[in-house]
Amino acid sequence: MSESPNKDKEKNKINHREKLLELQGEAKVVRKIVLIIFIVILLTISGIVGGGYLYIKSALEPVDPNSNKEVEVEIPIGSSPRAIANILEEQGIVKDAKVFRYYTKFRNESGFQAGEYTLTPSMTFTEIISNLKTGKIMEDIVFQITIPEGKQITQIAKIIAEKTEFTEEEIMTKLTDQEYIAQLMALYPSLLTNEILHENVMYPLEGYLFPATYPFYKTNPTLEEIIEPMIAQTDKVIGDVQGEMAFREFTPHTLLTMASLIEEEATAQVDRDKISAVFYNRMKIDMPLQTDPTVLYALGEHKDRVLYKDLEVDHPYNTYRNKGLTPGPIANAGATSIKAALNPADITSLYFLAAKDGTVHYSDTLDEHNQKVNQYLRTEE
Repeated sequence: MSESPNKDKEKNKINHREKLLELQGEAKVVRKIVLIIFIVILLTISGIVGGGYLYIKSALEPVDPNSNKEVEVEIPIGSSPRAIANILEEQGIVKDAKVFRYYTKFRNESGFQAGEYTLTPSMTFTEIISNLKTGKIMEDIVFQITIPEGKQITQIAKIIAEKTEFTEEEIMTKLTDQEYIAQLMALYPSLLTNEILHENVMYPLEGYLFPATYPFYKTNPTLEEIIEPMIAQTDKVIGDVQGEMAFREFTPHTLLTMASLIEEEATAQVDRDKISAVFYNRMKIDMPLQTDPTVLYALGEHKDRVLYKDLEVDHPYNTYRNKGLTPGPIANAGATSIKAALNPADITSLYFLAAKDGTVHYSDTLDEHNQKVNQYLRTEE
């Protein structure tokens, strides 16, 4: 005999109530779990923020407020803010180079001068900055070294040798010394990356010795004191174009490589942005750059004309055989060529021809280019 309808209803109510209580219990557990997770995340974030705050607060304070120790600190000519901050940290004058650098940037502090300073670990950031602006500097320039644009590292070594007591061999040994290069990479980490150590790169520091005139205030500076201002100047120049580099997806190494190719192809009268555009246009269609200076660099020679047999040299730097950029710069590039590498002209040309009078002629097709070869080169011979 079946149960009465009233009993069925009562039974359903009980089941419904039990399920409701069960769901409420599960909801309470879920809420507890969510609350616990939220508290853990909140505590973690608070710990990170609090720890970061305490770290930065500590880094802004003197290294040792009670120290009377005097430290002789030398800031080389051409040192970038990053290099200065690193020197101060290494000498124990500031706790954290990055914090000091960002502090000076936030406060818009500039005008730091090269020279020799007597600093102490008890100095505040304000005192350090004040000293770096007014420190004792050797006033008389003893000699200067001028590094022209478009010079290769071996040529720069010769220029330095002519102005100092160092031999070309000593200078090149220093410029290729792995331990010294590692020290420079630590000093300029944003500029000198692992790209310079690639197995196909001829000289790691090729293209990183910026063309400029460098004054020296003592008779016999060390090789480090001669080389590092050139690296520091490159670091400064590259640091000023970070936004444009990001837009072009350049690293410092690839930017200096492109700029060096433009520099070596340019003449006094040429518009470098047009040569830059030709290189970009070729790379867009997967066409080799086919630039003669890369062949000469591969051959290790300097001559007026590249022969057809030279174009066949099996070398990573030969852009007739290999597509894209060379493994590294083939010379140092000036600010104009760096700017051209970042801002190519709006032209469609795939070819250019440098005539003997210094003018450069551009063509969109090979036939047009060959016509100009006949017009501007063969008639001049």
